[in-house]
This record gives sequence, C-alpha cells and structure tokens, in this order.
Amino acid sequence: MNTANTPNTFDLTGKVALVTGSSRGIGEAAARLLAAHGAHVIISSRKAEPCEAVAASIREAGGKASVLACHVGEPAQIDATFEAIERDFGRLDILVNNAAANPYFGHITETDLGAFQKTVDVNIRGYFFMCAKGAKLMAKNGGGSIINVASVNGITPGMWQGIYSITKAAVISMTHAFAKECASMKVRVNALLPGATDTKFASALTTNPEVLKLVMGHTPMNRVADPSEMAGAVLYLASNASSYTTGACLNVDGGYLLG
Repeated sequence: MNTANTPNTFDLTGKVALVTGSSRGIGEAAARLLAAHGAHVIISSRKAEPCEAVAASIREAGGKASVLACHVGEPAQIDATFEAIERDFGRLDILVNNAAANPYFGHITETDLGAFQKTVDVNIRGYFFMCAKGAKLMAKNGGGSIINVASVNGITPGMWQGIYSITKAAVISMTHAFAKECASMKVRVNALLPGATDTKFASALTTNPEVLKLVMGHTPMNRVADPSEMAGAVLYLASNASSYTTGACLNVDGGYLLG
C-alpha cells in the first residue's frame, strides 16, 4: 500500500489551541501532545508562573507555546482571555476546557455553600462561557473543535464527590447542547470522560485507600491512569481524525463504566 500521499489527519500545524488548567495533570499532558503535533498551544491556569514553566519546556522541545493566565471561575478573566487571543492570534481552532474545581470531599449533605458555589462557578458557569466565546471566535475562521473534560462521575456519581459529580453531569449535557447548536457554525463539541487518573487534582481519591479500593473494584484494568493516557483522546477529538464526531462522550476509564 502506497501511503506517500496519505494525509496526516492528526496534523495540527497552523492551529491555535487554548488548554485551560494546563500547568499540570491532564491539561499539561494534552497541551504537550497538541504542541507535538504542530499546534501553537496557549498554556492557561489561574497563575502564570507554573504555566510559563510548561510553555518553556514545550518551546525547548521545538514546539510553539505561550501563556495566558485565566481563572475560569471569573467571568471578567474569561472575557479578557478571549480578547487577548483574538488580538494576538486572530483565531482559535481548539479549546480544551480542562480547568475544574473540586474543593469538597465528603458526604453530600455536609456540602457548604462556599464549596457548592466555587464548584458550580468553575465547572458549569466557567465551562459554559468558555464554550460560548470559543465557538464564536472559531466560527469567524471556519470552525473548530471544543473538548470538555468531564468525568465518569458525570455518569455514575463518585463516593463523597457529590457536587463535583453533579457539575460533571452538567458538563456532559452542556456538551450535547453546544454540539447540537454549534454544528451549523462548523464547531464540533465533544467530551472526554476520564476515570481515576494520577493527578494532584484527584489526590483525595488516589491517596485514600478505602475510596481507591472501591474504585479499583469497578475498574477492569485495575489501575489508575497516567495523565498522558488522556492526551491521545484529546488529540483525536481536536484533529481532523474526528471530523464527523460531535456530541460524543469518550470514556477513557479502564472499563469503569462497564459496571
């Protein structure tokens, strides 16, 4: 078979990608892989300093990366971020909504108002307006791809992760709604549903023997994922390899949702 003229559907050369929460964990892994496939990646989290270290590392490896600090729980910062992207790049092709909040780990009835509000502000309101502004900017240049990082907890609520699970269920519904209404704008919207992953964000789960044993008991692969194992799914959903895919929820969970 002659593959000399076969297009590389994973080639992101010339694309601009914004990855929130990319100073570490799943976001960092995704940003590195997108950059390795040619995208100019905008590294973003609440604080610029840790983002600078990731961006510098990508550039040292021959990739393209810059930094925009953004707290997605603050609407004014979301506005400023998209204004800066349009000013500096004139386009956005890929948005990975990865930044999330999970400040409370405990019985759902003990959730206080502060933890409730913070989780909703970031995981629902933040994702919603990132999607809305991202889709509008993408549409100006012929379309793009939005990937919302949800969770298997959006399908099956995690023990002692009530409000977080509720917001991730909302992200799944949000993904479907944006996919349906943004298809005419040539903007695809999909979701990644990670299972247990070895990140600082998930440390309340991965370092709690009781909870980890419960999760592993429902995970056929019987291990926690490395963040890099989520990045391939992001690359697929960001690239032309998924050109006819929108409104999908891709489980990367070691079989957890099989029951």
